[in-house]
Amino acid sequence: MRAGQSHITSAVVKAEARSVFARMADEKNLHRWSFGTWKTEIAADGLVRGTSLFDGNSIHLRIETDEKRLIIDYHLGVDPQKLVPRIQLRVVPGEHVGLDGGQSVLTFIAWRAEAMDDDRWRRLTASHEMEVVLIKAMIESGQF
Repeated sequence: MRAGQSHITSAVVKAEARSVFARMADEKNLHRWSFGTWKTEIAADGLVRGTSLFDGNSIHLRIETDEKRLIIDYHLGVDPQKLVPRIQLRVVPGEHVGLDGGQSVLTFIAWRAEAMDDDRWRRLTASHEMEVVLIKAMIESGQF
């Protein structure tokens, strides 16, 4: 039996939601936090080609944003003509969930591709757990 079809991880970040959203929506920042697209090449039309830190494989990515709802869909795939929105990021203003102003909740949601074996899925879920901690630390320390 396959382990999980989706994965969610979150962190409270001491930063305003729109600021966190803007950082995460910028494809130029991917190489700073995304283990799956550690090395990036960005085309003029915004298509990103990234290289996995784990196995050196390439993946294409396109970012779609919903600024009103503070949601980002990361469309991914090996073939740039067949990208699928498998990763979603949402930023919730802290005051919407009872936190102090100036804080936000950063959440990653991933959906497992049918072809993804258990080892690959585990790498993705572990990566997201670490990436959200890394992003939080970088934003709060002023590095990002």
